[in-house]
Amino acid sequence: MKLLRQIVEPHLETLLAAKGIEHGMWASALQPSRESDQGDLTLPCFAFASILRQAPQQIADAIANEFPELVCLQSISAVNGYLNFTANPVWLAEQILAGKVHVGDATKNSDSASRSVLIEHTSANPNGPFHVGRARNAILGDTLVRLHRLHGDEVRAEYYVDDMGKQVGVLAWALEHLSEEEVNSLLSERNKPSERWLHKEDHQRVRWYQAAQILRSDSDEAKKAEIESEIGRLVHASEHGNQEVLQSFEEAYSPVLDGMLETLGRLGISFSTFTKESNFVVDGTVSQLMETLDNLDIAGTADNGAGYLDLGARGLKGKTEFFYRRGDGSSLYATRDVAYHQWKWGQSNRLINVLGEDHKLQAKQVGMTLEELGSKRPEVLFYSFIKLPEGKMSTRKGNVVFMDDLLEEAHAQAAVVVKELRPDYDDEQIAAIAEAVGTAAVRFNIIKVSPEKGFTFRWEEALAFEAGSAPFIMYSHTRACSISRRASGLEQKPVSIPDLQAMPSGLVELMRLMCCHNDVLEHSVEQQKTHIFALHMLELANAYNGFYRDCHVLNDDLVDGFFYEISELGRSLLRTGLQGLGISPIEQM
Repeated sequence: MKLLRQIVEPHLETLLAAKGIEHGMWASALQPSRESDQGDLTLPCFAFASILRQAPQQIADAIANEFPELVCLQSISAVNGYLNFTANPVWLAEQILAGKVHVGDATKNSDSASRSVLIEHTSANPNGPFHVGRARNAILGDTLVRLHRLHGDEVRAEYYVDDMGKQVGVLAWALEHLSEEEVNSLLSERNKPSERWLHKEDHQRVRWYQAAQILRSDSDEAKKAEIESEIGRLVHASEHGNQEVLQSFEEAYSPVLDGMLETLGRLGISFSTFTKESNFVVDGTVSQLMETLDNLDIAGTADNGAGYLDLGARGLKGKTEFFYRRGDGSSLYATRDVAYHQWKWGQSNRLINVLGEDHKLQAKQVGMTLEELGSKRPEVLFYSFIKLPEGKMSTRKGNVVFMDDLLEEAHAQAAVVVKELRPDYDDEQIAAIAEAVGTAAVRFNIIKVSPEKGFTFRWEEALAFEAGSAPFIMYSHTRACSISRRASGLEQKPVSIPDLQAMPSGLVELMRLMCCHNDVLEHSVEQQKTHIFALHMLELANAYNGFYRDCHVLNDDLVDGFFYEISELGRSLLRTGLQGLGISPIEQM
């Protein structure tokens, strides 16, 4: 809780300095308490034991006894070598009423310049519909974009279009060489495409891609060689900037990309800009880059003429050779990625990439190459993969859960629940609420898990609408909206903060979380840990429900002024927090 820390820290500085303990030894250790019953701030005293030649508990006791009485503190306790500070709820209420807890863009301090942030996420190969595994990147990336904006940053959401790689080459070749009958025959053992998605080209064209992959793996050797030769020719031509081939690739993938973006749009995900990989080949940037890399002192040439950097000379372990040019003079994907990042540094002063864990080596190689060129590494949020109970999802193999199907199922299940709870709602109201609740449940199921943790997709978990889910937060917000509507126009008592003894636990817990809200947001943004803010929003919703239980805003058509102020701030924090998670803050459920 920064509000409390700003007051407590100078007093700690004085006490600890008198004991010979420097600021750098303890400042970073003073952290928010892990559990609410421990207080609001905690300082472990173990590091001081060797200096003071005392037990940590003895040190904590001494500091607690010497610490001055402050209006902001309810108590100071020393427990098992930890010094715990608990904020005075009356003081918290005063800070809230004084406007110290803000909503949305106001979280940025007035003296802090807004940063320009470019966040690249999704960037999936446009060769088929989004499945749940692919969508983790998009949902995490979009949430990071939203939280940065909520934090007050200027954010550009970027999609890097892979318009010249082998995946697109396979799709373009298949669309040109395979008939619908051949595709249906090759995929006869797989499930037929759903009639629901006949209008979406991503669902249709992926079958050509899958059929081509079967031919590439199951044909006789002569046929395989013929197919690989033709696809290789196309990819090679694209990597040399052949406009005719690049145009044929774009005609192949564009309808697929449109379908993918339609799916993401349903999840509230959109992009500021789209940048094609081929741009940096066509404009000559990649050629110039390869010439520059050739002249670096760690550059080398393989027996086949390929160019590489020996990043082992810069400390890279394992696969130390970073190849940037093929023997035929064409560039590799990673080379174009370096050029792309040099361009991105000209667009923004902070770069963040969202990548699967299988990109860690390449990301490290690209980062080290950028440093070798005098540039900076981007920040990277790596995430682990989502699996099905039977294993990893694969568009190529067809063992996937398409996001379109998941969203439809989520909508249908939510509609059943809404109908049962609100039989007086018409079909249009039910459909709107079901869409908001269904997409929220899907997004939150992914956001709430720490990115580095993989998990197994299960329908029943993805579509859960109970406590611990997005609908739970949404319902707390609608409850606050209902109070706001009912209080409008009614007589209001003057705002008066209750005595400490008159403050119920539900009120105290809500105020504590309100005063920590922007701290959690800032931590989530700086550490790229969107799940921390998601879990905080669950706590905030639960606390608001406790406040609703303990504190009556309305009594016989008379509005309690203080409780109403707290309820309205809770409503605002729930609304903007939901928006930060990409969840629609509907006002009725």
